[in-house]
Amino acid sequence: MLVRPRVFEMAATLLLRPLLRQASASKMYRKYSKACPALPERVQVFESLRERKGKRRVEASEKHISVHVGDGTIVKGTAGVTTPLSVAQSIRERGALVSKVNEELWDLGRPLEANCQLQLFGYDSLEGRQAAWRTGACVLGGVLQREFGATVYRQGATELGLHCDHLLDDSAALSLSDVEERCKAAAALKLPLTRLELDAEELSELLQDDMLSLRLAREQLNGPTATVYRCGDSIALCNGPLLPHTGLLRVFKMLQLSPLTLADQSECPGLMRLFGVAFPSDKDKDEWEREQEAARRRDHRRIGTEQELFFFNDVSPGSCFFLPKGAHVYNTLTGFIKSEYRRRGFNEVITPTLYSTALWERSGHWEHYSDNMFTVTSGGSQTYALKPMNCPAHCLMFEQRVRSWRELPLRWADFGALHRNELSGALGGLTRVRKFCQDDAHIFCTPDQLEGEIVACLDFVRSVYQVFGFSFHCLLSTRPTPCLGEPEQWDHAEQQLERSLRQFGERWELNPGDGAFYGPKIDIQIRDAMGRQHQCATIQLDFQLPIRFNLQYVGRDGKSHRPVMIHRAVLGSLERMIAILAENFGGKWPFWLSPAQVMVIPVGSSCEAAAKQLVQKFRETGFMVDLNEDAGATLSKKIRSAQLAQYNYTFVVGDQECESGTVSVRSRGGQQLGRRPVEEVLMGLSRLRDSRSNRADF
Repeated sequence: MLVRPRVFEMAATLLLRPLLRQASASKMYRKYSKACPALPERVQVFESLRERKGKRRVEASEKHISVHVGDGTIVKGTAGVTTPLSVAQSIRERGALVSKVNEELWDLGRPLEANCQLQLFGYDSLEGRQAAWRTGACVLGGVLQREFGATVYRQGATELGLHCDHLLDDSAALSLSDVEERCKAAAALKLPLTRLELDAEELSELLQDDMLSLRLAREQLNGPTATVYRCGDSIALCNGPLLPHTGLLRVFKMLQLSPLTLADQSECPGLMRLFGVAFPSDKDKDEWEREQEAARRRDHRRIGTEQELFFFNDVSPGSCFFLPKGAHVYNTLTGFIKSEYRRRGFNEVITPTLYSTALWERSGHWEHYSDNMFTVTSGGSQTYALKPMNCPAHCLMFEQRVRSWRELPLRWADFGALHRNELSGALGGLTRVRKFCQDDAHIFCTPDQLEGEIVACLDFVRSVYQVFGFSFHCLLSTRPTPCLGEPEQWDHAEQQLERSLRQFGERWELNPGDGAFYGPKIDIQIRDAMGRQHQCATIQLDFQLPIRFNLQYVGRDGKSHRPVMIHRAVLGSLERMIAILAENFGGKWPFWLSPAQVMVIPVGSSCEAAAKQLVQKFRETGFMVDLNEDAGATLSKKIRSAQLAQYNYTFVVGDQECESGTVSVRSRGGQQLGRRPVEEVLMGLSRLRDSRSNRADF
């Protein structure tokens, strides 16, 4: 068959267009590139590995598959050919940035392999935003390497934004606005992001020119392989998934450049972290800025300062100083959990803070966690470490004598101070600290008791979170690679956890491969008043510590058996929970938890004595009560000041109140609750506090 010249020309143009675009992109890179020398070699190794893997890969059978989209639509496709992106285009789903295939996060451009359930996510979702920011981190890393000659060691994203850890001869030369413009120009090239799975040996081959990058990459390994992406001339380790190409990001905003300290400070002095965000459009940026303004108003650090709850000082970095009002919140939360312990059969124990390294070697923590421990040396040779967790000490307590099956389950709770040597660049208010306390507990039980204990732990979590008004859902995190223990043991444990979740009846989903190396776990994610998700509670099974400590109990049959150990926390870190609650309530604490429950205001000097007696009476009953004795302020100004300081109630004491033994009560919202007898108010507020209600009236 003859092909007309014009038709041939058009066909050739269509075929060559991707190549021409790539050549144009390379030309633009060369125009302003001062790339570090290792980049071309690393790209060559990446492409060599990709070609090698392509030859080993068995071709897809191109069988027909059915893709069930979240809204109920069914799209027909071909295995190994059809992608989530092509499905989104076929159903005219605009704005999709990333997908989930059978609940597993999946790149839009990655071919589907079999019949599946498909969910598509845009920038308005956590999944979409994270994919955008991970991609933005790749763009930023490439810009720092190519245009500034920086050595990039790590890049990635958190729920707060994207970041890039790098080393540059003169970081002062970086202008944040300049970096933003260069990232925008680089992203506009619409560079594809090429994905490759590498094992440890292949990773070593890729990063052979940079041993520190290789070590940091190995620390990020979560399984036998790592995901590596190519973005133009740069290569980056990234958990993924990423966007199909960089052109979907049109706006960049750099927020902060700060020094970063590694555990071994001698390894890379001068390391810096550049932190920012990226957006598909100006509209998305505007929405993010509105969210940030709302978050700033609720920032727990601002609330902590304004309400005199806590502060930090460089004499003890990462360790919080709780002032009296902050200590009240802290102790009230602890008391809440202790009251639940009494109802649920937990016993509190107290354990040391400092241990010989012999304990940590026995538990296995010294090998894997010693860099995160604070150590001291005594007697010139003996090394001790501050405890970063309580579990080894509880194992010591279990083995102190022979245990019987009649004693089980043993439920031990511990509020001991914990210390972890977090990097200085990671510290941030109460959300990431070096000294903290958990509502930590460990349960030792028989295998037959396991499901019942898990359901009881889940019920504990639900009861506590209902008090705070948090909605939540559960994640069943299953066997990672590598892991300790036999496959049959893991299968059985995961099945037990799944049965417990089904019996519990709340929403849950599978989180494959994210269990601890010593056992599967259930993570509980809460949603606060601003729609943000936090993971606080966790329930973890542990088969390894009972083996390492050779823990045994005598069963009904008179033989020795191995107990199952459950690690569990409901609030998690008390410090972090206080930060979450402060921001969730916006500083307007519910009465039972409030550090500023009542402000008493006398009207005139004649009522001051009665007002002081009232303050003393309520304080003796355990309330947080203050007295406004400012003689120079008007009554309305005092009431307004109490409202701004977020006191739940204001008591006004005038001549009539003094004569009748009453107080005039006003709520934080300005509602007049009327003149009431003091004893009636005391009883009403006691009921409100003890019921942990969020009501404003009583």
